[in-house]
This record gives sequence, C-alpha cells and structure tokens, in this order.
Amino acid sequence: MKSYSLKSLGNKKDYMTIVSEKEDGYVIRIVRDQDGYEDVKTDWISKELFDCCIRTGYLTEIEAVEPVAVSA
Repeated sequence: MKSYSLKSLGNKKDYMTIVSEKEDGYVIRIVRDQDGYEDVKTDWISKELFDCCIRTGYLTEIEAVEPVAVSA
C-alpha cells in the first residue's frame, strides 16, 4: 500500500493510504491531525481525481522507511 502526504495549511501531518484499487478508482484511508488526535476516514477517489491531485502537488508520495532494529 502506498501512502501520500496531503498538502495542508500549517504544520499538519495529514496523509492518505491506498487500501485497495478498483476498476475506476481507489479505496483510501485518510488520517488528519485534529488538535492532537487522529481523525481517520475511509473513502473512495476516482482515478482521474487521484491523477489530478498528483499532478497539482496536492498529494505527494511518502517514501517507505525501513524499520530500524534497536539493540540494547
């Protein structure tokens, strides 16, 4: 699953993750920072709108970060 940061005002860390792909769009999970707690919603977005959001910079892919093993 790929994740994307959402362009937002201020210092918010809102993002969305593609949960599954359908013929004409994607099922997505949107996580928004609402005054210190996470507001999580599941929704659908058409492929056309998704592509437009990528082109305009509203969505930016988040690079996957490999977990780091911590030893004591």
